Amino acid sequence: MSDPAARVVPVRAVVGAEASDQFDHVAVEEPLAIQVNYGPLGKQRMRRLYGITMRTPGHDADLVAGFLFAERTLSQPSDVLEIKTVEPNVVRVELHPDVPFDDARSRQHFIHSSCGVCGRGTIEDLDRHLDPITSSDVFPADLIHRLPQRLREAQPTFDRTGGLHAAALFDPAGELLGAREDVGRHNAVDKLIGAEFRAGRLPLRHRLIVVSGRASYELVQKAVAAGASALAAVGAPSTLAVDTAAAFGLTLIGFVRDGRFNVYTGGERVG
Repeated sequence: MSDPAARVVPVRAVVGAEASDQFDHVAVEEPLAIQVNYGPLGKQRMRRLYGITMRTPGHDADLVAGFLFAERTLSQPSDVLEIKTVEPNVVRVELHPDVPFDDARSRQHFIHSSCGVCGRGTIEDLDRHLDPITSSDVFPADLIHRLPQRLREAQPTFDRTGGLHAAALFDPAGELLGAREDVGRHNAVDKLIGAEFRAGRLPLRHRLIVVSGRASYELVQKAVAAGASALAAVGAPSTLAVDTAAAFGLTLIGFVRDGRFNVYTGGERVG
């Protein structure tokens, strides 16, 4: 069975002074156009190109749902009548007729990341849109140490390509609840959160999100918007990521690798 997330390409493999013709699996990166239909039902529904993002094919409906949730276009599963692929690399979202749609938010160009707060200048601007994290969960330190390997085991396409980011969802007992891969780390998180959104499992109370790269501000914002208790990253956080996590009570953990990690905010949830 063909894998839409990877493609075999010929390569010239060089090891020391020896060269040979071989084949390699390469992660697929393709554009995805996001269309939104809104307004009263019928032939006169309005249609807009929301934007175009580069992604790895697979779980496209989850990606679009997570992206539009982060953008606050969607707030609950009933906001969506249907998400469907209408042609290769084009996904159309049919909004419920009662869902207001701000046409000015349509970017109609390439989307580099879905920050969810584009055009807002300060953390304080988020107060009107995001709720603080108040859960009293405790994630054992020995569990956190095991997270990178657990995440790695949930990356089948990475095994073949070495070229994908991943995001996974865990409960305090360490049970893996979901995982997604993508060439873009923001996309991997959008796919993960989008799957939970479509299943009606948001907010992600008592859940920890693990990401394979660094913890940027955008990923912290997505975790807070989804209501997760904690975000753990294999890589480093940024200063804005730390400030945002602190402002909203999210536990932020970085450098989870090689038997160590740093807790930047919300240390009361790490036991």
